[in-house]
Amino acid sequence: MIRTVEAIIDEKGDVRLLEPVRLPAARRALVMILEERPTAGVSESALLSEAALAEDWNRPEEDEAWAHLQ
Repeated sequence: MIRTVEAIIDEKGDVRLLEPVRLPAARRALVMILEERPTAGVSESALLSEAALAEDWNRPEEDEAWAHLQ
């Protein structure tokens, strides 16, 4: 099971999860330290994936496939 949980790491390196997490046993975890807090209302993963998704979304074939909804 892979799950992403937002957390805050203070200046001493102490990690505080922003939501409760219950696990059946101890698990390994990876920590990614971000430069600053995310922009309010905009998901960080949406910002990170925007350029990659734009390659697919901005093709004539994609416009044609969704034209019936306009």
